[in-house]
Amino acid sequence: MAHKIQELLQIMARLRDPDKGCPWDLKQDWASIAPYTIEEAYEVADAIEQGDCDELKAELGDLLFQVVFHARIGEEQGRFDFDDVVDAICEKMIRRHPHVFADVRYADETALKAAWEAEKALEREQKKQDASVLDGVASALPALARADKLQKRAARVGFDWPDASGAMDKLLEELREVQAAVDAADPEALRDELGDLLFAAVNIARLLGVDAEQALRRGNSNFETRFRLMEKLLHAQGHEDLKQLDLVALEQAWEQAKNLEKEKNE
Repeated sequence: MAHKIQELLQIMARLRDPDKGCPWDLKQDWASIAPYTIEEAYEVADAIEQGDCDELKAELGDLLFQVVFHARIGEEQGRFDFDDVVDAICEKMIRRHPHVFADVRYADETALKAAWEAEKALEREQKKQDASVLDGVASALPALARADKLQKRAARVGFDWPDASGAMDKLLEELREVQAAVDAADPEALRDELGDLLFAAVNIARLLGVDAEQALRRGNSNFETRFRLMEKLLHAQGHEDLKQLDLVALEQAWEQAKNLEKEKNE
């Protein structure tokens, strides 16, 4: 295993060699490759969702390469190298799991989770004197995932609905405020109110134990599947250009596609 990691590090070093390296790799920095890192993480998630183990293996390799790329830039700047990255995560995992690596016992899973969160909070406080419970929620996260994390952080100090019913009432309130912004023809207010509406929807999902990001991904997938089936149905009926159809015809085909999909899944 160690020699394979070393081989990967050597490949990365060659790609960044000032004389013999790849021009594209040489001109990259942390900021320029960050979007690729995020993209690779999404491709890992997609492979998992598709249940494709071969693809997952390949995508995990791509994600590992991103870690090596970032570490190489850090090494060139004399700040840290790959070993430092590994040392940091090893130290963190050992520190956060005293019930595994030290003689610490917790009464139940709830106590274990509380200790985990307390340790993370201590780490944040040590990094900043003006620490907030919201510190550490990465701004680069997808908006739905970040909303979920922000809400969970706020809930730790009791700023939360006791159940989903309060969040549902809030959603209706936000929907009314969206309508008010529409009626006022105020684009800036509309943007803000739509943001509040989506944030409230994430709150409902969280309180019901549903991951909002995964739920929307599933919703996207369902829409895509049904829309493609609708296209096939209409093409089979001789409608090659869907733009020539009115909304009534499109909705009828959409309902037909939904019924066919339901029959297939039964």
